[in-house]
Amino acid sequence: MKSISPLFSVSTPKSPILIFTPISQRLSSVKFAASPQRKSPSSKSAKTLCTTLTVDPITTRTSTSTSTPPKKVLLPIGFGTEEMEAVILADVLRRAGAEVTVASVEQQLEVEASGGTRLVADTFISACSTQIYDLVALPGGMPGSARLRDCEVLKKITSRQAEEKRLYGAICAAPAVTLLPWGLLKRKQSTCHPAFMDKIPSFRAVKTSTQVSGELTTSRGPGTSFEFAVCLVDQLFGESVAKEIGELLLMNPADDDPKRQEFNEVGWSLDHTPQVLIPVANGSEEIEVVTLIDILRRAKVNVVVASVEKSAQVLASSGTKIVADKLIDATADSIYDLIILPGGTAGAERLHKSKVLKKLLKEQESAGRIFGAICSSPAVLQRQGLIKDKKTTAHPAVINNLKDGVNDARVVIDGKLITSQGLATATQFALAIVSKLFGHARARSVAEGLVYQYPRS
Repeated sequence: MKSISPLFSVSTPKSPILIFTPISQRLSSVKFAASPQRKSPSSKSAKTLCTTLTVDPITTRTSTSTSTPPKKVLLPIGFGTEEMEAVILADVLRRAGAEVTVASVEQQLEVEASGGTRLVADTFISACSTQIYDLVALPGGMPGSARLRDCEVLKKITSRQAEEKRLYGAICAAPAVTLLPWGLLKRKQSTCHPAFMDKIPSFRAVKTSTQVSGELTTSRGPGTSFEFAVCLVDQLFGESVAKEIGELLLMNPADDDPKRQEFNEVGWSLDHTPQVLIPVANGSEEIEVVTLIDILRRAKVNVVVASVEKSAQVLASSGTKIVADKLIDATADSIYDLIILPGGTAGAERLHKSKVLKKLLKEQESAGRIFGAICSSPAVLQRQGLIKDKKTTAHPAVINNLKDGVNDARVVIDGKLITSQGLATATQFALAIVSKLFGHARARSVAEGLVYQYPRS
């Protein structure tokens, strides 16, 4: 297995249309310059709705070249695709500067993923048949992997990719369910989700989390998606870019970095199925949104995704289009056991401006119910006066603005408040919520399905 060292780039405009483009300003910089505007391939109205481009200080990487043509990546999705894998791949590769096309293998652009998240593709797979890609990356999930397998256009694209020695990869069920029947695992060592390992010939199957074999890269599941994506970044852009992406995604903490700290411990147990509200906006961080939805639903939580925009469809910070279950107005009279704010600088600001959400959060705190935030959104809770005398954490770019910020933990729980740093810590954040609601055994079971190493404490 090729060793990888966990880089990236995203920009967030002030208007509802969010356009991704590589930029040349580091996260730690005090001033953030505007980056050149580039037309979004996924938005026809970008030109008219977005005339300026601002840099999101939380999702920014260094870019030293503007003349090199962008690396082109094809990411197909179908009904039942694993949403964490698809979204993490798209997000991380875009941060690295790749031009990612999310293509539907269905007869519609809106696709319901395996955990119920509704994603909207940029185009149909038929529009991609004559294109040349630097990488074709297949997310897993069932029946998503079978839907990809049965798509003749995608089979031809990926087979040509392999024949012409360009990069291709698959994760979770896709290596065994999709690539194997296409004959694209021949003479290749590969890995996949443990539930499908018996389909791969034993002398070629390996149990590493991510395996590189020539042009082919395979990985095990949602819990290895970050490593898989950064490994692909390494092959497309080089080790230094991959290393920077890993750092900015908050991957690979020091071994002595505590994953979770808890203060003023209280029980969260409920006598009914937990009802959770996740509000979203244009500019919300898609990795955080989708990870929370996916993991909580795996744990049998009733999750409602509500848009604070005028439309149920939102455009997330790195260009992923997500369709919410309802508009925030429809939740105004409802009671939720837990309200969680995803991050993303522009998205957090739009959440803060929602009068309905502000009312819900105030009622949540007054009633002693659970609430939380990740990445840049703990600052929203502070601005609304909801975390007085509470220990919190947040993205490193935000935490110094919090009154009682905890720098050395990825997840912080204080009574019925839970916060997290963001991006790659979203899995730990979601599993911590599962653990508090149902106990460690349920969280460990969910983690095993993700192929994620559940922390011992």
